[in-house]
Amino acid sequence: MWGFLIAALSGALMSVQGVFNTGVTKESGAWLTNCFVQLTGFLVCLVFFSFLEMGKVPVGDLFKVDHKYMLLGGVIGAFITLTVIQSMNALGPAKAIMAIVISQTIVGYLIEVFGLFGTEKTGFSMTKIIGILVTVAGLIVFKWQK
Repeated sequence: MWGFLIAALSGALMSVQGVFNTGVTKESGAWLTNCFVQLTGFLVCLVFFSFLEMGKVPVGDLFKVDHKYMLLGGVIGAFITLTVIQSMNALGPAKAIMAIVISQTIVGYLIEVFGLFGTEKTGFSMTKIIGILVTVAGLIVFKWQK
């Protein structure tokens, strides 16, 4: 249950952040906003690291990560911020978030099915495909205009 509550909080925060970032972009620029978002995120993380993990987790452990490509999360994060801003600007918050969640679900499912990036391989499930199709149908119904 705790995992679902945290996931719901994450989704809510992502929606609010997307709206905020889109608003800032309208008064500045997409890459400047992205720089500011990443910088302030870095500073917040640095503060939490300093109080919660410094001395417990050696910084050098980052360089011991087996699969170096996994260190690209921040790079991917910069493009996530940019694409969320652009999709919200083009579609509005609700439709953009629905499309983002559908994409996340499909990619997440493919990662599980094929056991990519060190995840446990789960295999194909028709019921999960039906679930994805229901969410796509939900977006179509949500987007439907008379």
